[in-house]
Amino acid sequence: MKIQICKTIVFLAMTAWLAGCATQNPTQRVAWVTGLKPDKVARYEYLHAHVWPGVNKMIKECHIRNFSIHECEINGQPYVFAYLEYTGTNFDADMARMAADPETQRWWKETDPCQSPLPDTAAKGKVWSDTKEVYFLP
Repeated sequence: MKIQICKTIVFLAMTAWLAGCATQNPTQRVAWVTGLKPDKVARYEYLHAHVWPGVNKMIKECHIRNFSIHECEINGQPYVFAYLEYTGTNFDADMARMAADPETQRWWKETDPCQSPLPDTAAKGKVWSDTKEVYFLP
C-alpha cells in the first residue's frame, strides 16, 4: 500500500512538473542590424565596453537574456548586428518600458549619434532594422 501511495505521489509530482514546463513561454530570438558612422566606431566600442549598470539592469528587467552586439565591415562601411533572447510574455510592452526608462533614454542619446540606420529604417524614424530568422539549430 505504501509503495502504491509513493508511486502515485511521484506520478502526480512529475505530471505537475511537466505541465509547468509546457506552460512556460518559449524563448523568442531577436536580431537587428544598423550601420555605424565610421568616425564614431571607437566611441561606440568605448561606450559598450563601459555600459552603465542601470542600462544592463533595465535590459534584464525587460526579460532579455544573452544579448550581444557584433561589429563587422562590409565594403568599407561598419555595421553592428545585435542578438538577444526574449523570455517575457509581451515583447512590445517590455520594449516600451525600456524606451520610457530615463537611464536608457540617456544611454541612447550617447549611442544613437554613432549609428547610421539603413535607409528604409531611417525613413520609419527607427535606428535598428529588424531581421528574419532563416535558420536555427537548437
